[in-house]
Parts: sequence; structure tokens; C-alpha cells
Amino acid sequence: MMIPACRLADLPRGEAHRLDIHPPVSVFHTDDGELFAIDDTCTHQDASLADGWLEGCEVECPLHASKFDLRTGAVDAPPAKLPVRTHEVVVEEGVIYVRLSPGGHGLPPCVASRPAGGPA
Repeated sequence: MMIPACRLADLPRGEAHRLDIHPPVSVFHTDDGELFAIDDTCTHQDASLADGWLEGCEVECPLHASKFDLRTGAVDAPPAKLPVRTHEVVVEEGVIYVRLSPGGHGLPPCVASRPAGGPA
């Protein structure tokens, strides 16, 4: 299932758009024009990665400066130890869609305990 995120024209390069689903997902538009989607919540603590700092293909968590590779979800800097889940991004007729990856997520316990499908 593909979830519409936003229009490509509404997501400037260097910015992120958060989808308020559970778990939340964010789409990042890099300065180079690439699009990536990852689980939005830092795996260390409940912080939105869409509020972080985007540099190249990495996003830095605004809370404790953990860094995640947008291409793989891998942690590039502590204190986070678990990766974030990555998702496929598709652009059709100027609209950005996210196809969610199957499997679990690396949400911190305070977020993982929220009911599935509810607001984030």
C-alpha cells in the first residue's frame, strides 16, 4: 500500500515532511534532490527526526545528536544504537508516496506502547 505524503513541489530541498501515522514516518528531500523515507522517531528517545538537521544523506536527531543514514537507516552516531526502518519513496504525477516496509520498528518503549493505527 502506498501512502500519499505531499506534493513534490511542496517539499523544498533540505526539508522534511512528517506523516502522522503510527509509527510516524518522515520523507526527506536532500539538497541533491534525492528523496528518502524513514521511521520518524529516534530509536534512542521519543524525538521527531523531521525536526532534526539534514546534511547530505544523514539526519541528526534534535534531542541528543544521534545521526541516521537515510539510505540504510543505520546509526552513524550515538547515543542511539538501533537503526530506523527505511521505506520506499515513489513520485507519481508530482505526488510523493511512501510504501511502508514490512517488519518491526526500532521505536523506544515509550512510543512502541501506543496503540497501532492511532495518532502519533
